[in-house]
Amino acid sequence: MGNTSSPYRSVPDMFASRVAESGDREAFTYPVPSPTGGSETWESLTWNQTRDRVRALALGLHSLGVTSQARCAIASSTRVEWVLADLAILCAGGASTTIYPTSGPPDCAYIVSDSGSMVAFAENDEQVAKLVEQRGAMPGLSRVIAFEGAAGGDDAWVMGLAELEAVGARLHEERPELFDELVSSVRADHLATLIYTSGTTGRPKGVRLDHANWLYEAEALRVMGDEMRAQGWEMLDADDVQYLWLPLAHSFGKVMQVAQLRLGFTTAVDGRVDRIVDNLAVVRPTFMAAAPRIFEKVFNRVVMQAKEGGAARYRIFKWAVGVGDQVARSKEEGREPGGLLAAQYRVADRLVFDKLRARFGDRLKFFVSGSAPLAPEIGRFFYGAGITILEGYGLTETSAGAFLNRPGDVRFGSVGLPLPGTEVRIAEDGEVLLRGGSVMRGYHNLSGATEEVLDEDGWFATGDIGALENGRLRITDRKKELIKTAGGKYVAPQSIESRFKSLCPYVGNLVVHGDRRPYCVALVTLDAEAIEVWAEANGLGALNYLGLTREPRVRAMVQEAIDELNRGLPRHESIKDFAILPNELTVEQGEITPSLKMRRRAVEERYRDLLEGMYEGSVQKL
Repeated sequence: MGNTSSPYRSVPDMFASRVAESGDREAFTYPVPSPTGGSETWESLTWNQTRDRVRALALGLHSLGVTSQARCAIASSTRVEWVLADLAILCAGGASTTIYPTSGPPDCAYIVSDSGSMVAFAENDEQVAKLVEQRGAMPGLSRVIAFEGAAGGDDAWVMGLAELEAVGARLHEERPELFDELVSSVRADHLATLIYTSGTTGRPKGVRLDHANWLYEAEALRVMGDEMRAQGWEMLDADDVQYLWLPLAHSFGKVMQVAQLRLGFTTAVDGRVDRIVDNLAVVRPTFMAAAPRIFEKVFNRVVMQAKEGGAARYRIFKWAVGVGDQVARSKEEGREPGGLLAAQYRVADRLVFDKLRARFGDRLKFFVSGSAPLAPEIGRFFYGAGITILEGYGLTETSAGAFLNRPGDVRFGSVGLPLPGTEVRIAEDGEVLLRGGSVMRGYHNLSGATEEVLDEDGWFATGDIGALENGRLRITDRKKELIKTAGGKYVAPQSIESRFKSLCPYVGNLVVHGDRRPYCVALVTLDAEAIEVWAEANGLGALNYLGLTREPRVRAMVQEAIDELNRGLPRHESIKDFAILPNELTVEQGEITPSLKMRRRAVEERYRDLLEGMYEGSVQKL
């Protein structure tokens, strides 16, 4: 295993090294709206241009009083200004505090106040208004800097990004050596990022990650790449193109940033989820990281389009998928398909799979999936189509990356092998324990909370239940989410929910419920886009979403998938009843996190009466 000790003192030091090495190479591309209302264009920044902007912003922050490890918040969706602001904060010596743009004003105020942030970057007028509304609750916040919009009008408390850059540029002319001095003063043990977990329960906790955490992540990914390259597998280098849409307030997005600094590839930045599919053809990335929900949506769309093509086309599609599944399973076992299977696959590829690959551009090496479990069936579907999804695992408390499947060594249902330098062991109760350079230094302003999960030997208790199989980790469920039925049987809801999504392309979420109950039931949400297509094909196009949730034929379609699911489950895990919810789960209602994880307790609480109704007359359903 390679050495994961970083040659850099800090993230700013790594950034300076990347600029020195890559200079005039392209660092970022990003969309820019047309001033005349026409099609948007994509513009670029070289590494030198990125350095110039970051330097101006960092010196602007210095002029506002940002000193070593002073917190600066960022409330914005994913865009290039987020990246520039984050790098500027770090180069000024400060630490970035992350705020999801979907957070309400009280949550914004809580994070700013709890973190002690003195400056906040805000994306637009909407984000600025939240901070202005809560100004009295954030006495330590001295200035707000707006990426775009009116920048607060006459309110001197709010300034525009260009104004901050201008202040910094003037300071650079006066003191040209200052930026390098600030960068060189940042140490590995300094706080770099204070990420407030969106959390599936309770109030968000601030996770303290220092520069050493991110330096480890970057180096571990480099070492892993070198190891895989030595075995003949194609890995990432400076010629690659990343498509970055992930929320940068989430650690998964952040780790993709530091990987870029270490490896030098280009990143296309656009956080608009509804633009992902269209952007793939424009950006033509070689890799992209995403949550499983993105792959589920693509899978659903492909299945729907095959069905729309008529019975003959759908039979061909199903045949091709079956062939692809056989090929995927062969490759998982380390065998290349031959003979009849290889011949069948060539036909399936020509008829179905090459068209699917074309949707993602023609340069894709692999996807990376994280944040939630990926259904093995969906992973194999893409793998059989020649599209590799590398599932990984980690938490905010482990700087996002702890495990990852390797190209050429993929096992679906597993999150792969640990990153170089990460240790793992399984506790007596099945909880996964991790130790290594990615593990946080502790929670912020939470007395005793750190000691509950991090022991004196550096082992972090993840709260996830899992098992090791030939060194590969398989996560079965969250420790706090395991269901114990009234009969004493344990049920892992996540694995059931994940499998169901591969069986029914018209469903957005399945929420399994049954703790201390005689049997399991489920709440179902429809996928608004997918069910609309299904409705048109079944003569129900006049019905809106709510109407479809009440339509008997929709329930019958879901029941068919539930029945198929139950055929593969033990009796105590089978779903005895279900209800279709009148709306999709949303971030705004607090039912899912901005990183697309379901808040199980919040959903169960909101629909408590509906759940209770499914247990009336329970004897008959056993």
